[in-house]
Amino acid sequence: MVSETKTFYLAVLPGDGIGPEVITEGVKVLRAIEAKLGDVQFVCQEFSVGASEYLRSGDPLPPETFEQIKQCDAILLGAMGLPDVRWPNGVEMTPQIDLREWLDLYGGLRPIRLHHAEDCPLKKYQAGAIDFLLVRESTEGLFAARKNLAALDAAEACDTMRITRAGSERLFRLAFQQAQKRRRKVTLVDKANVLPSMAYFRGIFDEISHEFPDIETERVYVDAMALYLVQRPHTFDVIVTENMFGDILSDLAAGLIGGMGMAPSADLGDRYAVFQPSHGSAPDIAGQGKANPIATILSVQMMLEWFGLAEGATLLGAAVEAVLRDPMQRTTDLGGTLSTAAMGDLVVQQIG
Repeated sequence: MVSETKTFYLAVLPGDGIGPEVITEGVKVLRAIEAKLGDVQFVCQEFSVGASEYLRSGDPLPPETFEQIKQCDAILLGAMGLPDVRWPNGVEMTPQIDLREWLDLYGGLRPIRLHHAEDCPLKKYQAGAIDFLLVRESTEGLFAARKNLAALDAAEACDTMRITRAGSERLFRLAFQQAQKRRRKVTLVDKANVLPSMAYFRGIFDEISHEFPDIETERVYVDAMALYLVQRPHTFDVIVTENMFGDILSDLAAGLIGGMGMAPSADLGDRYAVFQPSHGSAPDIAGQGKANPIATILSVQMMLEWFGLAEGATLLGAAVEAVLRDPMQRTTDLGGTLSTAAMGDLVVQQIG
């Protein structure tokens, strides 16, 4: 009996800077998984989105492009934004954040896993000892004020943190559901001792926690969490927090495992999902073949899991683990000599 081929349609957004380079490796690895499984097909359509598209057309995310993206099963994104390409109010263009908000991708998943002891600056953790998931709310919080205008000659500028009950409830349920697949512990990060909005946030967390009596919980202020991530990162399983706090802490967490080139991410909603490395466009090394594609490749693994392709996700995860087991197999950001393409080739070889 011939099994039916499952087809998935992907919107591929290479973006700016090193985005096209790491996306090339992500798609390369995806094709290797496709060949290995045999019963799946990935149809990839590339779209121009980002600062470069703004320079070309005057819009970093044209409406017609957005409508086409919405027809796909998932979005694979490289990196977007260039420091010298900004809106008149002085902020950079961030169509990746527009996608989160327009597609209601409220659940930002940032897995942090140490693959080799030499990648950790703390120098006391073995591979796998640091292994937690940061769940970041991605549609509201302090980012909700990002499109407000602030005159540079004004006496003051204010941003407002927006916390809603509906947004918080779905975020916390996602975090608890993720913990059920892991080590059954959720840590809330807030600033409830100072900010009323965070006290409200914590109150909703406490309510939702009663729905998951099998999950251990703890509550940590964000400043203390910055300390604890350095002192005892091995004690955390799932960390859930507000948008801006998650933005900051996810970078700190990436530093524990070798840097942004090792940190994948997924932004999930009830219908749509975006998968991308946590790093930015790094225009200073763009076009030089120096970018680390591991974060993008691991984002592809997260996409396979989201599709329900457990076998493919396991194959890809094992391939990355095998490559990174050798500390000499590193790109320049981790002191190695491998090019972006060479690292992708090693992962493909392991899959094959």
